[in-house]
Amino acid sequence: MKQAVMFGAGNIGRGFIGAILEKSGWHVTFADVVDSIIDAINTQKHYTVHILDQNSYDFEVSNISAVSSAGDQIAPTIAACDLITTAVGPLVLPKIAKTIAEGIRARIAAGNKEPMNIICCENGLRTTTRLKEETFKHMTPEEIAFADEYIGFADCAVDRICPKPNYDNPLDAAAEEYTEWDVERSAWKGEPVDVDGLTYTDNLMACLERKLFTLNSGHAICAYLGTLRGHTTILESIQDPVIGNIVHAAIRESGEGLIREFGFDPETHHAYVERIFKRFHNPHLKDEVARVGREPMRKLSPGDRLIKPLVTTASYNLPVDHLIFGAAAALRFDCPDDPQSVEMLEKIRKENAAAALKLYTGLKPEDPLFTRILDVYRALAVALR
Repeated sequence: MKQAVMFGAGNIGRGFIGAILEKSGWHVTFADVVDSIIDAINTQKHYTVHILDQNSYDFEVSNISAVSSAGDQIAPTIAACDLITTAVGPLVLPKIAKTIAEGIRARIAAGNKEPMNIICCENGLRTTTRLKEETFKHMTPEEIAFADEYIGFADCAVDRICPKPNYDNPLDAAAEEYTEWDVERSAWKGEPVDVDGLTYTDNLMACLERKLFTLNSGHAICAYLGTLRGHTTILESIQDPVIGNIVHAAIRESGEGLIREFGFDPETHHAYVERIFKRFHNPHLKDEVARVGREPMRKLSPGDRLIKPLVTTASYNLPVDHLIFGAAAALRFDCPDDPQSVEMLEKIRKENAAAALKLYTGLKPEDPLFTRILDVYRALAVALR
């Protein structure tokens, strides 16, 4: 039986990646740092995934176990597994890199030369490549040579909304029915594996940016504007006509940029945009704006969901009147429980919004987009209230 290690036993780990692997006949070992989750998995040995959509249903996930990602059991588990997946958040990847390096060392010591692949299922571009770089920092040249031959670090694009669950069993997970998991074939070691819902692609960047420019961008814009309007969920926010119209227009704008950038068929991509927008209206997925909007400094970075679609679309001299709202509203994201929000607002208070915009986005003050973002930022103080 194929063995997978799933770093992260949160909503995405249990409701998406871990569930797909288990349903495809894999044994999934969840690696996490939360003792209560680890103990619950090893005691109960199953949980329920609740699909909340127009077609709603439940299914059981039972071929599972758990280990501490900081304990002694994780290295031998990696030494014997076939696949490692992560859903821990991009900022946590450097923290697990040393653990993965130790697991590869244990694999070498055990003489295991069977191919093993690593896939980071995170919201971001090329996160597996970044994990590879961090992992190799903890390895010798000989160990790196082994990894280059037998360990695949395959980037991917993932798409499934898994809202925060609220069930009596803390292991139960919720998810929409829609799922997309595109894995870069060229980085994969060995023969492709049969996993229901996993698709191999030779043009991963198109898949990554299609999701980033549409789902991630629209989701973030909705969250930041929703926060300003006093909404608590994405559903409430998207049902607000002011916000809904801006989000819909923004992802249509970014869509035109994608069509130019990758040569997408316009009719097919326009249908994809409408499908994504419809998903935001799923009445079962009451995703919190605070969760979707967290880490605004990261989401304002040059390669992420707010600035990259904006810059790419503007580079083709296409309208970006609604995409502008994303970065402007992100600068006003006030969430005391989010350290990045607190740090960002403190910088704006001590200096100004222009200093924060320059630092986080990489845009230069002479760039017309820079001025336009600040104009909308100032207008948002009154326009959306």
